[in-house]
Amino acid sequence: VQLQASGGGLVQPGGSLTLSCAASGFLVDFYSVAWFRQAPGKEREGVSCISGMDDSTYYSTSVTGRFTMSRDKAKNTVTLHMNNLKPDDTAVYHCATDRGKTCSYGETAWTEFSFWGQGTLVTVSS
Repeated sequence: VQLQASGGGLVQPGGSLTLSCAASGFLVDFYSVAWFRQAPGKEREGVSCISGMDDSTYYSTSVTGRFTMSRDKAKNTVTLHMNNLKPDDTAVYHCATDRGKTCSYGETAWTEFSFWGQGTLVTVSS
């Protein structure tokens, strides 16, 4: 199982970015896939999750209404569209999956999914 996040960069407050997660070794339509982030000196924070087997999506309170997660089964990728970005969104973003845990386990569980790869840095600054 491998996951590779990409698409990070520098953006001004209020701007948008789209992150992609390329998966291999498993099918994104059968397992839950989550995004979590970690800012310097802070704990991991669950951001969003998309359920395996259906298209249910879950978001943390801090990003609800601004971030949207989707899945492309043909490309075996997961995407995170981020709008109205704030300086507090600055962090390294990772995508992750697990064989047993699902999105319904909650935000903390998303940060503890067993498989995750190198993240992509998002910097929100003027």
